[in-house]
Formats: sequence, structure tokens, C-alpha cells
Amino acid sequence: MKYTVVLEPQEEGGFTVQCVEIPGAISQGETRQEALANIKEAIELVLEVQREELHKKTPSRREFLRRRIGVGEEQVSVRFH
Repeated sequence: MKYTVVLEPQEEGGFTVQCVEIPGAISQGETRQEALANIKEAIELVLEVQREELHKKTPSRREFLRRRIGVGEEQVSVRFH
């Protein structure tokens, strides 16, 4: 997948770079090439963390398909999303 990055030269030297589509993917480098290599790594790391967080929030297949809870004398089926 391709992402848009903004590469900005810094007064003190080097470059900062950030990904437009992925907040938090920000990096820097002494040269353009180094900054671009670093932002690729930053994007990969942010996406990895996002996948891990999504996995933590996703219920197991068993929980997702159906969970039964008792309400008084009746059984009620509840779907979790």
C-alpha cells in the first residue's frame, strides 16, 4: 500500500517526515533518504500496534457468534458486536 508523506527540511539540518494518512507515524533523518527509510519503519510500527490493539478488542469467535445469558426463567440469546 502507498501512503502520502510530507518531508520538511529543518533549519538546523536534516528532515522531518510524517505520514498524512496515519497520525502518529512521524520520523526524521539527516538526509532525505534516511528520513524516508525511517518513515517506512514508523508506518510499519504504527500499523502493527493498531493491529494488536484491534486484536485485543475483537471478541473470540465463540463469544462473537452467540452468548447465552439467563434472565429470570427465560433464556435470551445475545449477539455481541
